[in-house]
Amino acid sequence: MNLLYFFKRNCVLLCLLVWITGRVQAGEPRNLLQQQGDVNFVKKVLLAKEKWMPYPAYRDRNAWNLFLGDYKQELIQEGEKYLTYQWLIVKATDYLEYSRSGSRTIMEEPFNKNLKAISTLFLAEMAEGNKRFMDQLINGVFALCEMTTWSLSAHLSLQQGNNKRFPDHQQNIIDLFVGDVGSMLSWIHYFLKEEFDKENKLISERIRFEIKKRVLDPYMETDRFWWMGFSTNPSQLVNNWNVWCNSNVLQTFALMEEDQEKLAQAVYKTMRSVDRFINYVHEDGACEEGPSYWGHAAGKLYDYLQFLHNITGGQISIFHEPLIKNMGEYICRSYVGNGWVVNFADATARGGGDAALIYRYGKAVNSKEMTAFASYLIKESRDNLKPKEFRDVFRILESIAHNKEVINTAPSLPTASYTWYPQTEFLYVKNVHYFLAAKGGHNNESHNHNDVGTFSLYVDTIPFFVDAGVGTYMRQTFGSERYSIWTMQSNYHNLPTINGFAQLNGANYKSSDARFDNRYNRFSLDISKAYPKEAAVKTWYRTYTLSSKELKIEDAFELTTTKQPHIINFLVAAKPDTVKKGIISLRKEGKEVILHYPYQQFDVEVDTIELTDKKLSSVWGKELYRIKLVAKSTHIKGKYVYTIQKNK
Repeated sequence: MNLLYFFKRNCVLLCLLVWITGRVQAGEPRNLLQQQGDVNFVKKVLLAKEKWMPYPAYRDRNAWNLFLGDYKQELIQEGEKYLTYQWLIVKATDYLEYSRSGSRTIMEEPFNKNLKAISTLFLAEMAEGNKRFMDQLINGVFALCEMTTWSLSAHLSLQQGNNKRFPDHQQNIIDLFVGDVGSMLSWIHYFLKEEFDKENKLISERIRFEIKKRVLDPYMETDRFWWMGFSTNPSQLVNNWNVWCNSNVLQTFALMEEDQEKLAQAVYKTMRSVDRFINYVHEDGACEEGPSYWGHAAGKLYDYLQFLHNITGGQISIFHEPLIKNMGEYICRSYVGNGWVVNFADATARGGGDAALIYRYGKAVNSKEMTAFASYLIKESRDNLKPKEFRDVFRILESIAHNKEVINTAPSLPTASYTWYPQTEFLYVKNVHYFLAAKGGHNNESHNHNDVGTFSLYVDTIPFFVDAGVGTYMRQTFGSERYSIWTMQSNYHNLPTINGFAQLNGANYKSSDARFDNRYNRFSLDISKAYPKEAAVKTWYRTYTLSSKELKIEDAFELTTTKQPHIINFLVAAKPDTVKKGIISLRKEGKEVILHYPYQQFDVEVDTIELTDKKLSSVWGKELYRIKLVAKSTHIKGKYVYTIQKNK
């Protein structure tokens, strides 16, 4: 009885201990940043702005001309487009629309247009230097300062007791955009304060007031924002928000805080918070959110670490850590070719990444693979030479500073024939014609889809068996209705429907016994635990074996009872043609791929999925297709084998 009483009284503590034990067994918590030194050490090594600032002052026109080079005229021309820009108002009903219909874009579009105008006018003024853009820039800055919040409507749940997502003027929160705007205004204030003061000192004073109220004070006064990672809730994810927000906060403090004691306290708090993100990431360095989130996850971590390195004169730096390098090289290994990337979770399948960012990261961690890949991306598409960000001044300036180095680097793609991420359970295998991506993991990953055991297959860099990704973000995307969206469901991934049941979301719905044998390019795992108990599945081993001739897929299963015929789902980007029994042909971009299946065991159904969402159709076109192999009968034990081949 005493033991039972102990367990009941301490169940929360025990759950936390189990979670911590699991992380320690994976080599965590690492606390790599805190190992660099305490807050007193931070205070000792922080440099004055004039010592760490790598960019010239606004009035040093010769230095700016040299710094910008060929970009100068381009930035000026872009700014001229906004000389007559009419500043937009984000209306009260734009915020209300999120609760009414679930739309985020109604509020975000005018806000983003204003931010793009401000950023463009600022860069144009820095390029030209004769105050031609100054009045419009002041108008934009003033409009920002007059807003109740810089947060997106979708993120106003960070306000306590605010379920309707309407700006509460009594609460200041920090989300992704509050951080972005705070950082951007801090850079504008740093470079142009003296020029603003010539017009009216209240302009720069207002900027400082708003940044203190919206960023500096809230960051230091609370630990409650989930992205900080300070929660003791073991189910709380730590994702790209952590490093994205902390990178902006660090820049804002370094540019705006004049009290060295307060600055040291703030910098150290960001170190403690970012350590939570680093602790969460698996040792293999894979980005569970997918490649298109790499720039916001590992990429923002790099920004944070580089800025921290700068303001401490390199005294605080963890670029030498293998984990940081692994996180960087993930973006190279996920690249299929011809602009296609592996896209698990909410990631998109298009885009190789920000070449300039990849180069700088690679240079910092001494990865020739990353620097060569960045150069390859630029050679493949000249558009990569233009800074991709418009809210991130630090990235823009750093891109301009390093692009010449990227151009002069020899380009190449990663040469590894396979990359196995054993903790995250991602696998990439490639040969002359095929690129296979498969995964295990669990169904509570950041930006999760119910996709344990799924795969994608590219043939000659053309997508055939695919992951749809995610549509335009709405309220439903991150709420209780998330898994009512078809793109999130396992039945719309390359996975079986077992006994009539799809996979469920949650950390308990996961793979087991995942392993990769590089001698045979064979990946196997048991996906039975990703399904509910009602599926009555004891084991379901899926095995992928890639050779130079084909991809072989095997499903070996054992049930406790039979209920409904199994369905084996394949989501494909080419219209299926059932040539004859046992053969399905897929033709795309002049290539043909054949799916062989045991016709004695299955009937075939094909669903056409019309893509009405622009985010999906911009990647895949008007339609995707779902092949459903419907079992003719269901047995307690069985085995299915399918092969996919390029038709010569």
